[in-house]
Amino acid sequence: MANIKFVKENKEVIAADGANLREKAVQNQVDLYTFTGKMMNCGGYGQCGTCLVEVVEGMSNLSPRTEVELRKLKKKPESYRLACQTIVLSGDVSIKTKP
Repeated sequence: MANIKFVKENKEVIAADGANLREKAVQNQVDLYTFTGKMMNCGGYGQCGTCLVEVVEGMSNLSPRTEVELRKLKKKPESYRLACQTIVLSGDVSIKTKP
Protein backbone atom coordinates (compact mmCIF):
# COMPACT_ATOMS: atom_id res chain seq x y z
CA MET A 1 0.00 0.00 0.00
CA ALA A 2 1.05 3.52 -0.72
CA ASN A 3 0.12 6.87 0.70
CA ILE A 4 -0.22 9.66 -1.87
CA LYS A 5 -0.16 13.19 -0.49
CA PHE A 6 -1.47 15.92 -2.77
CA VAL A 7 0.38 18.93 -1.37
CA LYS A 8 -1.68 21.90 -2.67
CA GLU A 9 -4.97 20.22 -1.78
CA ASN A 10 -3.70 19.02 1.63
CA LYS A 11 -5.26 15.63 0.89
CA GLU A 12 -3.89 12.16 1.52
CA VAL A 13 -5.07 9.12 -0.41
CA ILE A 14 -4.26 5.46 0.16
CA ALA A 15 -3.55 3.48 -3.00
CA ALA A 16 -2.87 -0.15 -3.71
CA ASP A 17 0.49 -1.00 -5.24
CA GLY A 18 0.16 -0.68 -9.02
CA ALA A 19 -2.47 2.07 -8.90
CA ASN A 20 -2.52 4.73 -11.61
CA LEU A 21 -1.83 8.21 -10.20
CA ARG A 22 -4.37 9.99 -12.42
CA GLU A 23 -7.12 7.51 -11.57
CA LYS A 24 -6.51 7.89 -7.84
CA ALA A 25 -6.59 11.68 -8.15
CA VAL A 26 -9.84 11.67 -10.14
CA GLN A 27 -11.47 9.14 -7.77
CA ASN A 28 -10.64 11.41 -4.83
CA GLN A 29 -11.73 14.72 -6.39
CA VAL A 30 -8.20 16.06 -6.78
CA ASP A 31 -8.22 18.56 -9.64
CA LEU A 32 -5.27 17.85 -11.96
CA TYR A 33 -6.26 20.14 -14.80
CA THR A 34 -6.01 23.83 -15.57
CA PHE A 35 -8.94 25.41 -17.42
CA THR A 36 -7.67 24.33 -20.85
CA GLY A 37 -6.95 20.82 -19.60
CA LYS A 38 -10.48 20.46 -18.27
CA MET A 39 -11.82 21.23 -21.72
CA MET A 40 -9.33 19.27 -23.82
CA ASN A 41 -7.77 16.40 -21.84
CA CYS A 42 -7.32 13.04 -23.55
CA GLY A 43 -8.87 11.00 -20.74
CA GLY A 44 -5.64 9.42 -19.55
CA TYR A 45 -3.95 8.17 -22.71
CA GLY A 46 -0.82 10.33 -22.49
CA GLN A 47 -1.59 12.29 -25.64
CA CYS A 48 -2.31 15.79 -24.35
CA GLY A 49 0.13 16.36 -21.47
CA THR A 50 -2.43 18.26 -19.38
CA CYS A 51 -2.20 16.04 -16.27
CA LEU A 52 1.28 17.31 -15.47
CA VAL A 53 2.33 16.93 -11.83
CA GLU A 54 5.52 17.48 -9.87
CA VAL A 55 6.82 14.73 -7.60
CA VAL A 56 7.98 16.49 -4.44
CA GLU A 57 8.97 13.32 -2.54
CA GLY A 58 9.07 9.61 -3.26
CA MET A 59 10.13 9.45 -6.92
CA SER A 60 11.67 6.02 -6.25
CA ASN A 61 8.21 4.75 -5.25
CA LEU A 62 6.85 5.43 -8.74
CA SER A 63 7.29 3.70 -12.09
CA PRO A 64 10.01 5.07 -14.38
CA ARG A 65 9.04 7.56 -17.08
CA THR A 66 7.34 5.91 -20.05
CA GLU A 67 8.31 6.49 -23.69
CA VAL A 68 5.35 8.88 -23.95
CA GLU A 69 6.66 10.90 -21.01
CA LEU A 70 10.19 10.93 -22.37
CA ARG A 71 8.85 12.60 -25.52
CA LYS A 72 6.34 14.95 -23.88
CA LEU A 73 8.51 16.04 -20.95
CA LYS A 74 11.97 16.23 -22.51
CA LYS A 75 12.29 19.95 -21.66
CA LYS A 76 10.75 19.63 -18.19
CA PRO A 77 12.57 18.87 -14.90
CA GLU A 78 13.06 15.20 -13.97
CA SER A 79 10.59 15.67 -11.11
CA TYR A 80 7.71 16.30 -13.55
CA ARG A 81 5.45 13.39 -14.57
CA LEU A 82 2.22 12.82 -16.45
CA ALA A 83 -0.22 11.48 -13.86
CA CYS A 84 -1.89 9.23 -16.44
CA GLN A 85 1.40 7.47 -17.16
CA THR A 86 2.56 7.14 -13.55
CA ILE A 87 2.09 3.94 -11.56
CA VAL A 88 2.43 3.99 -7.77
CA LEU A 89 4.67 1.05 -6.89
CA SER A 90 4.82 1.14 -3.09
CA GLY A 91 5.70 3.61 -0.38
CA ASP A 92 4.73 7.21 0.17
CA VAL A 93 4.79 9.98 -2.42
CA SER A 94 4.05 13.71 -2.32
CA ILE A 95 2.60 15.26 -5.45
CA LYS A 96 2.15 18.90 -6.45
CA THR A 97 -0.65 19.37 -8.98
CA LYS A 98 -0.54 22.00 -11.73
CA PRO A 99 3.14 22.89 -11.28
